[in-house]
Amino acid sequence: MSRPPTFTPPPGSRALTLRTPRGVFAALEAKPRHAEPRGTALLLPGYTGSKEDFIAMLVPLAEAGYRAVAVDGRGQYESEGPSGQEAYSRRELALDVLAQAETTGAPVHLVGHSLGGQIARAAVLLDASPFASLTLMSSGPAEVSPAQQQKIALLTQALGVMTMDQVWEAMRALDPPEDTDLDGTALHARWLRHNPAQLVATGRQLTAEPDRVAELAAAGMPVHVVSGSTDDTWPVPLLDDMAERLGADRTVIDGAQHSPNTDRPEATAKALAGFWDALGAV
Repeated sequence: MSRPPTFTPPPGSRALTLRTPRGVFAALEAKPRHAEPRGTALLLPGYTGSKEDFIAMLVPLAEAGYRAVAVDGRGQYESEGPSGQEAYSRRELALDVLAQAETTGAPVHLVGHSLGGQIARAAVLLDASPFASLTLMSSGPAEVSPAQQQKIALLTQALGVMTMDQVWEAMRALDPPEDTDLDGTALHARWLRHNPAQLVATGRQLTAEPDRVAELAAAGMPVHVVSGSTDDTWPVPLLDDMAERLGADRTVIDGAQHSPNTDRPEATAKALAGFWDALGAV
């Protein structure tokens, strides 16, 4: 589970409601203070995560000249979602991203962490026109590692017979989520607001995602592959190979693991802004 440093928007950022033809999505936003943005970034969180996973990157991205908008997908944290799993098919989630991009103000630089990267890829393959670039952050070419598949299978089984609170307590017993009561309380509150149907449906997708690297390479989109120096969800050499197959820019954030956005947010923001700067203002 991702562990953002805070759930309170820092000075220079704000909560935002994205009202789209596909529904209403909770978001966080930061903008440059003294100039027009060089571009807009749309940031998609990963499995069990939320927009707060990018909270420490928002102001650094704004200071680099970019408007940054991090969003909860349907059924994630503060964005409501239906109770049926069919509402969370990969296509439905990709269509949501296309609507979010248009409402935010296309073209946008699309960034997806982990599950968010695979959803972002699906959106680009449906319609690349709202996007100036795609950054896949700790998000691999196909299904997650066997160890992560086992964890997702256990979580899916638990969600079928236990309440969200009971599942939380079971996860906490296996892997305490935070060192402080304050952070643990915030993570607990976020967990309880996730829609179980979203977790089951997207968990299934993570364990069965096909390799679509060739399709993405053919789309001609500027792509950036970012990861930490270690990753237990998709091994770093696999991400290196994916970047080579895509002809993508590649950045490894030293000292970060599966979530460079929370492990080393300033270095990650610098890498993203550098990639966008090289593409030119949008």
